[in-house]
Amino acid sequence: MSFRRGQLEYFVAVAENGQMTSAARRLGIAQPALSQAIAQLEAELGLKLLDRHARGVTLTRAGEAFYEKARIAVAASAAAQSAARSLARADEGAIDFGFLGAPPSLAGRVEMEAFASAYPDVVVRYRELPFPTRDTSSWLDEVDVAACHRPPSHPEVWSRPLRYERRIALLPAGHRLAGRSELLVADVIDETFIGFSASVDPGWAGFWTLDDHRGGPPAAITSDRVGNPQEVLAALVAGAAITLVPEAAALLLGSIVEGIAVAPVCDAARGEISLVGHADRRNPLVQSLIDFTESWTSAAQPDPAALRQGGTAPS
Repeated sequence: MSFRRGQLEYFVAVAENGQMTSAARRLGIAQPALSQAIAQLEAELGLKLLDRHARGVTLTRAGEAFYEKARIAVAASAAAQSAARSLARADEGAIDFGFLGAPPSLAGRVEMEAFASAYPDVVVRYRELPFPTRDTSSWLDEVDVAACHRPPSHPEVWSRPLRYERRIALLPAGHRLAGRSELLVADVIDETFIGFSASVDPGWAGFWTLDDHRGGPPAAITSDRVGNPQEVLAALVAGAAITLVPEAAALLLGSIVEGIAVAPVCDAARGEISLVGHADRRNPLVQSLIDFTESWTSAAQPDPAALRQGGTAPS
């Protein structure tokens, strides 16, 4: 049998959210329409896929088996559509470049100006992304490449180091440490940190709460569940907690947002800012960008020991 448009995607969303209402919100459709679509799917299959209850829905045994196949089919369809969009952009002479916080045109201005000079016919369009999720492949669906602190590894995603940046503390202006020009790990490691959304990869988020120096998550985090830089700023201005971000993002945010203080954490290990992208989207334009960044960075490789100690590293 053939499935109607959206049926499998709808079912996967319901299975993963455990509620019709939250799944409908995720899909951007009305809840009654989603319920009707799932009922139609069950009728056409002749299978009961979900048990409905007051708290939401759970998968039946048949639903669990069907979900595994449906999830793979939905992921394959999404990957094919993303690859097609990337190829279409390449035909247009464009690269969609994802970023977090500070666009590469600011954070890596010299590099991007040099790339524009070397490839004047390539148009780079910047797209802001939310914080990385556990599934790096899905996180990159809407862009050809992205630059950020190294996201979770994934077999379908390549990664190339661009540069190493200091970790900078962002603090509310009224915080007791806000007047300091620089800080040490010992100054901030026991502070209350802003909480991240459960959708954000915990390993990635943990780097910015100093988990690598502490050996685990902070004892105190806020009830915030931030998932993008704008939510971080809102939590900072409204509360008393802190967070750490890459240097380029801190310099930008600290200069345009009132009520936030910035200070480098001098002995924190520096973060690797990487260029990442889908392995199946290395079209000629993306390959040109990869080749350019590799030649750009090859002359200035960092000293790993210095980076671990927070020492001097190439910018």
